[in-house]
This record gives sequence, structure tokens and C-alpha cells, in this order.
Amino acid sequence: MPSIVSVGEAIPVHKIVQDDVIDFARDLFSESFQNIDRLLRVFKNGHIEKRHFVKGIDWFKTDKTFKERNDAYIESAVELGVRAIENCLHNRMFLESDLATLEIDAIFCISSSGIATPSIEARIMNHLPFSSHTKRIPIWGLGCAGGAAGLSRAYEYCLAFPKAKVLVLTIELCSLTFQRNDHSKSNLIGTSLFADGVACALIIGEEVDKESLQVARPIPAIIATQSTLFPSTLDVMGWEVKNDGLYVVFSKDIPAIIESSLKPNVNSFLNEHQIAIKDLHHFIAHPGGKKVIDAYVQSLEINSEMTTIPLNVLKQFGNMSSSTILYVLKQFMEKGKEGEYGLATALGPGFSSELLLLRWEK
Repeated sequence: MPSIVSVGEAIPVHKIVQDDVIDFARDLFSESFQNIDRLLRVFKNGHIEKRHFVKGIDWFKTDKTFKERNDAYIESAVELGVRAIENCLHNRMFLESDLATLEIDAIFCISSSGIATPSIEARIMNHLPFSSHTKRIPIWGLGCAGGAAGLSRAYEYCLAFPKAKVLVLTIELCSLTFQRNDHSKSNLIGTSLFADGVACALIIGEEVDKESLQVARPIPAIIATQSTLFPSTLDVMGWEVKNDGLYVVFSKDIPAIIESSLKPNVNSFLNEHQIAIKDLHHFIAHPGGKKVIDAYVQSLEINSEMTTIPLNVLKQFGNMSSSTILYVLKQFMEKGKEGEYGLATALGPGFSSELLLLRWEK
């Protein structure tokens, strides 16, 4: 079975605490909402203490064109993407020696927060010594589900090519999509949640010699994956593309959809592999928000302690769209023990679900 060997992060330089974002939002939205102080409670109730952006908060106080924001996306995506790849391939928590980029067979580059052609991984390959024959698979538009989907597609690639070493690179600079003239409640909620983050995971096929990689600890093998598209839910989450950029679409119905749809979806997936929810040791959930995590707990009837790591990532980093689940996965990989099972789950535009069943092995 293909395995996840290492994860590396690249954290943007600007740390912004939630209280500063509240002040920013009050100034911006107060003329549009008479009850602004009541609405701003969502910032406090969302469990987020700080986030990281590629620009300081003053950058967002003046209008920016779509081109200015997208140029900033490309520049920061390349810089942080390089750093995330190096942190993944040189991570002493998981690898006892460095893995050269020359050994990488394919890169899945996941993003939904900017546009680039040539794609970001092509630009990164001009900064790092990859083989010129490394396969590039850029994937755009999966939003918060993108990190889990990228792992699933890399798993399938490694099933087809069991000697392959593959990177899943997630690049989300959500702050750069911010529309300061959009005074909708969706934008207010997005302002309370979304952040910037980049991460990279290394996945290998089952015929790769783990001893030659000098893997330092038990690692999660991917046993199975499942992708699900829920019908008639296109308006739940995504972007509305307008002349001046991407406008967030964010439905208040997301927690209710999770509560009604997630459990049968998860149970049918686990039952195929003779696993029950009670058999899981790790719940590797994309923390879309505090209400989303609460909906997971209620729907799946799991112990709330299983969501401690996802909630901590949300608290420290906010919702980084596709990158968030790799931040969560990294912390579970640091503590996982041989024989333990984990379920990775993320939801995204479509409305869609991605599930991965994992088992830690030496």
C-alpha cells in the first residue's frame, strides 16, 4: 500500500491575532450592518486566536486590482512552495536523511486561491533541482477538500506506479482573494475564518525501499479512499468570479449538511473495509470552522477529544483551505503508533467529501 512518509509546512511571515482582525472588520462592515457588534461575535466564537498572512493587515485597507492580488499570489506561492517542499524532504521528525528533489517522480499541486499559467509547480521547478521529467499534475478548484483529494490522487498514482515518490503540494493564500468592497455576510464570515498556509506531503509506492529512505517512525499507509459529490449543493461553497476577482460563497447550511450526510457516507466507506468508527484512533479532520468540528462530533458520535488536534490547528492557523488538513496530518503523524487506524476527512465545493482510511505501519 502507498504510504505518507513526511509532511512539511511553510508558514507565512505575518502573524495577525484575531482581535486585530475584529477591529479591521468593525471599521469595514459597520456602515453595512447596524448590529455589527452582534455579528462580530462570530470572530470570538470561531475558536481562532491567530492566523498567518503573506501581507500585513494594512495592505488590505486599500483597494487592490485583481492583477495586483494575483501577482502577489504567484510571488508568495513560489516562495512558500519552495520552502514547504524543502521542509518536507528534509524533515528530521520523519526522515533520518534528506531526500533529493531529483528523486521525485510527480508533483500534485493543489490550490484554489489564485491563477497561474505556467502553473506554480512549474515555476518552483525553476528554483529547485527537480528532474526535467518530473510529472506535473496541477489541480484547481477543490477548495477545502483539496488537500485530502490530493492525497487520494497521489495514492492512486502510486498504485499505478508502485516505485514512485510523489509530492502533494497545497498552496492557499486565501487572504489575497479578500474583497474589501464586498459587505455581504458571507464575506464577513470568510474574514473571520480564512488564512494563508502552504504544506507539502511525500507519498511513496509500496515497492519503494523504506529503509533506503531512512524513515524514522511508523508512518500511515493509505488503505483506501472515497470521493463523494452530494447532488444539488453547488451553491453551498465556492467562488463567484466577477470582474475584480473571486467573491466567497459560504452557506450557513454547511453544519446542517454535515450532520445529515456525513455519518452514512463515512459508515458505508468504513464498512467496506470491516472498520467501525469506534476502531479509529485518529480523526484527521479538516477544521473548516468550530461549527464544522461540532457537526463532525454530533454526526459521527465520536468523543470530542478526538478533535483536539484539528481544533488546535484551527486555533493557531485558521482555515487555510486545502492546506489545513496537512497541518493536522503532520501533528497526528508525530504521535501515531504502529497498528493504529485513522480517518482523514475534508469537505469542499461541489458540495463534496474526501475520505482516506489510514493505518500506521513500520
